[in-house]
Amino acid sequence: MSRIALVTGGSRGVGRAVAIRLAAEGTAVAVNYRRDEAAAGEVVSAIEAAGGKARAFRARVDDPDAAAGLVRQVRETLGPLDLIVSNAGTASRGTAIADTDDEEYLRLLTVHALGPLALIRAALPDLRAAGRADVIVMSSSIVDSTPRNGAPYTMAKAAMEAAARTLAYEEREHGVRVNIVAPGLVATDMGERLAAASGGATVAELDAGYPFGRVARPEDVAGVVAFLASAEADYLTGQRILVDGGGPDIPIVAPLSRG
Repeated sequence: MSRIALVTGGSRGVGRAVAIRLAAEGTAVAVNYRRDEAAAGEVVSAIEAAGGKARAFRARVDDPDAAAGLVRQVRETLGPLDLIVSNAGTASRGTAIADTDDEEYLRLLTVHALGPLALIRAALPDLRAAGRADVIVMSSSIVDSTPRNGAPYTMAKAAMEAAARTLAYEEREHGVRVNIVAPGLVATDMGERLAAASGGATVAELDAGYPFGRVARPEDVAGVVAFLASAEADYLTGQRILVDGGGPDIPIVAPLSRG
């Protein structure tokens, strides 16, 4: 029986690659997006052209009511969920702690932790009933490096990681696996903005200084997600997998976001 997945922030970057890879594995994919309907439609078209099944769903991940509505829409359109990839995110404004107000911390915490948790809560009845279900949370290697001017983003991702590990224990008895994927710099539109903010370089210019001669590609992250959702990862939960080639030689100095 085909799995049914929801990929938040699935219209571009890492989310796009994850949606396409999961569909190639036979999963029906709900491609969530916030604003860019055309980009989400292109992901759906690419999946359908390859023989897969997908639908696009517009919803904000930082709105609990919208999250509950999104789960209902997916259930009515594709069926009950058994896989969530929490990928949508946003960057912080890149200011020092001394110059950052409480509103900025709350904004990032809502997008990266509180919003995803509301979505997961809404989907738990479906996930628990599935027998085997997975929640895969997209975090960042920035949680380890804690760079300057990135505290709101780093703290929000760390909060979600803590919640994910707790959820892994709480939902194990219901057959729900919860794991974390933490990429480093990825060659996406957001990655290009990060590279520019970090010193004016492009991702292509940074490739040579990164492990294996390149910055990570979205497909590298999508492959790890596909593995965690596969039968081969049936005995994995509460794990955090870094996708950074073992760590860059060039320090990342600004917050990284995916969506």
